[in-house]
Formats: sequence, C-alpha cells, structure tokens
Amino acid sequence: MMTDKLRAYFALHFCVLIWGFTAILGKLISLQALPLVWWRVLLCCVALVLFMPRAQIKGVSKRQFLRLFGVGILVGIHWLCFYGAIKIANASIGVASMATTAFFAALAEPVFMKQKIKWYELALGILILPGMLLIAGSIDWTMRAGLALGILGALLAAVFTALNKRILENDPSPPLTMSLVELSGGLAVTSVVMLPMLWYNPEMPVLLQGWDWLWILVLSLVCTLLPYYLTLQAMRYLTAFATNLTINLEPVYGVLLAALLFREDKDLGPHFYIGMAIILLAVFGHPFLKKIFEKKAPATVPVS
Repeated sequence: MMTDKLRAYFALHFCVLIWGFTAILGKLISLQALPLVWWRVLLCCVALVLFMPRAQIKGVSKRQFLRLFGVGILVGIHWLCFYGAIKIANASIGVASMATTAFFAALAEPVFMKQKIKWYELALGILILPGMLLIAGSIDWTMRAGLALGILGALLAAVFTALNKRILENDPSPPLTMSLVELSGGLAVTSVVMLPMLWYNPEMPVLLQGWDWLWILVLSLVCTLLPYYLTLQAMRYLTAFATNLTINLEPVYGVLLAALLFREDKDLGPHFYIGMAIILLAVFGHPFLKKIFEKKAPATVPVS
C-alpha cells in the first residue's frame, strides 16, 4: 500500500519532470528573460483569481497574507537571479550555481525549523556539487558576477522552501491560496524590476508574438502553476531538504528532454552521465539514509 510520503515523492518527481520542460519552452519563446518571467507569473495569478473559490481568498488573515507575500517576493527574486545569471554569464553557470541549493537547504531548514543540522544531509548537499558541475560542462570561472548571482538565487530557493515548510507545519492555508498570494509577491517584485528596465531600455520587447502565446500559457499553467501547487502538497510530508534535493534532478530531465526533442544527445559526453549518476545516487540515497539514521535517533532535539 502506497504511503502519503511515497505519494509525495512521486508527485515531486512528476513536478521536476514538468519543470524540465521550462528550458525547452524558454528556448521557444522569443522574449528576453525578464519579460518572460513577468508574463509567466502574471498569467499564473490571473488563472488563480479566475478559478479559485472566493472563500479561500477571503479566509486568509492579514498576518498570513504578509508572510506568504514575503515568501513570494523571495521566489520572484530567486527567478530573477537565476535568469540573470544565465543572461550575465550563460546557462551552464546558471545550472551549476543552482547546484548549491541542496547544500544551503541542509543549513536553512534546521535554522527555520529549529532543529539540529543533519550531517548526512549536509554531506549529500556537498556531494551534489561535483555532479552538477560535470553536467554543466566546462565553465569559464571568470564569469564571477553571473556565478555570484546564481548562488544568491540558490540561497533564496533554500530559504523560501524552508519558510514554506514552516508555514505548512504551523499555520497552513489551502495550497491554491498559498500559490496565489506567493505568486502575487513574485509578480510585484518582477513588476518593480520591469519598470526601470523599460525606462532605460524602451526598445526591450515585452509583447508576446505568434506562437509565444501558446508556449507562455504552457509554461505558466502546466510548468509553473500545477507543479507549484503539487509541491506545496508534497511538502506536507517531505522535508525542505528532500524537496530541494529532488529538484536538483530538473537539469537532468531538461537535458534529456532536449536530447529527445532537439537531438542534442550528440553533445552529451561522459561527464554528463557521470554527473547524472552522482545526482541520482544522492537523490535516491537520501530516503534510505534518512530511514537508517532516524531509527538510530528518532527524536530531533531543537537548537536554542
């Protein structure tokens, strides 16, 4: 019989598989990164407002709204950092820098959940790093600004995931409500960034053209809204670290999907397969290590 935790793992892997399509859709959409992210979040918010039960929206207290909105601002800044790293440097830098998320998660979750740091989770977070670097390929380390921006995005991802876990355990709202308020925060911060960008660069294309409408709808509704909702559901049964660790499979799925759809497999060398094996070892080894070590120490003592 499938347990709630196992269902959560399957749901999360499904989400990561869907997220793997985001790189492909980003390649198909003609807009630059910033307006692309803005449209992505805007359409998610519009869809939620149109289809959510009004009672759920009205049931959020002011205090909870501010908490979720603040988390959403972190989500929006995270997306801007990630796409900014790709813009300033390249995709390899963006992917490689996001590999540090699992490492940060091993530290962020104990801080926000007031728990002891689990050494095996910290070790798995460190183990992920060389795997991601191998997948990213040869990196020009002179692109320091892009790398620093990407690492900041990874830190923010670990923080907002831990904050969501804390909210879900202490004062949860319905997942659709959490999604709307948080994505509204993301929309607010991306809009704030868009205004000065348009002022300094009025030539920047913002309007969608032709097939862009189809691809942005798929990106927003299928690859953002659906997995956002499912991930919040899954986190009721999974730790923030396990969530971030599994999300590290996204570039693996993305590269494999690109190889399948665009026949880019000819560009994959041994480094990719070695890196993928390291990541798979860390991701699928975590539940077994957790089971072993939590049997030895069933109670987690909060830190002061």
